[in-house]
Amino acid sequence: MSDLQDRMKEAVATAAVEQMRDGMVVGLGSGSTAALMIRALGQKLRQGEFTDIVGVTTSFQGEVLAAELGIPLMALNAVKRIDLAIDGADEVDPSFQLIKGGGACHVQEKLVACRADRFVVVVDATKLVERLNLDFLLPVEVLPGAWRQVSDELTALGSRVELRMAVRKAGPVVTDQGNLVLDAAFEGGIGDPATLEATINNIPGVLENGLFVNLADQVLVGEIEAGEPRVRNLTRR
Repeated sequence: MSDLQDRMKEAVATAAVEQMRDGMVVGLGSGSTAALMIRALGQKLRQGEFTDIVGVTTSFQGEVLAAELGIPLMALNAVKRIDLAIDGADEVDPSFQLIKGGGACHVQEKLVACRADRFVVVVDATKLVERLNLDFLLPVEVLPGAWRQVSDELTALGSRVELRMAVRKAGPVVTDQGNLVLDAAFEGGIGDPATLEATINNIPGVLENGLFVNLADQVLVGEIEAGEPRVRNLTRR
């Protein structure tokens, strides 16, 4: 990752933490930008700038990091509501529709985003696209015993499909829920995310897919201008 991209991510993570307030229940997302946000929150809590903030994590990785930083945590089932969820995205289109799941955490991420009063997406400028799925594959979490059947169904819908394989272990990626991930590329990208999200989730054996439709309330974009990082607050088209 380049130094410029690091600086963009740090700027947007800091801007996201500035939206938090004392007493909030906050959804803590997954991924590299979200990890920077969790670190910034931990620092502010240590310095006494925030009090009574409780986090709800979207991944085991985020849970470990937040615990190391001393951020109080609660399980999703233990909270009645989430005031603010902050998470990254792999792609964001002009209508604020997202693809998430590059880290195979999209099931818990979607649960937290749906439960939140406000869902703020934090990305660097490289994640902005005009059309979803032209460059980033769509993750689909499936039951292990159904991955080949679901793969055939996704192929019939017009996509190329591959089972996501682990990098530093033999065999496929296994999610926090103990499932597998299929990555799908649709010819020409995804023009109707809402319809496709529902269609895929109706395939037997699918737990959830990485399309986040009509969930994002705000998108904060880290970018470099005149050699310096800044944060742009996007408005929905």
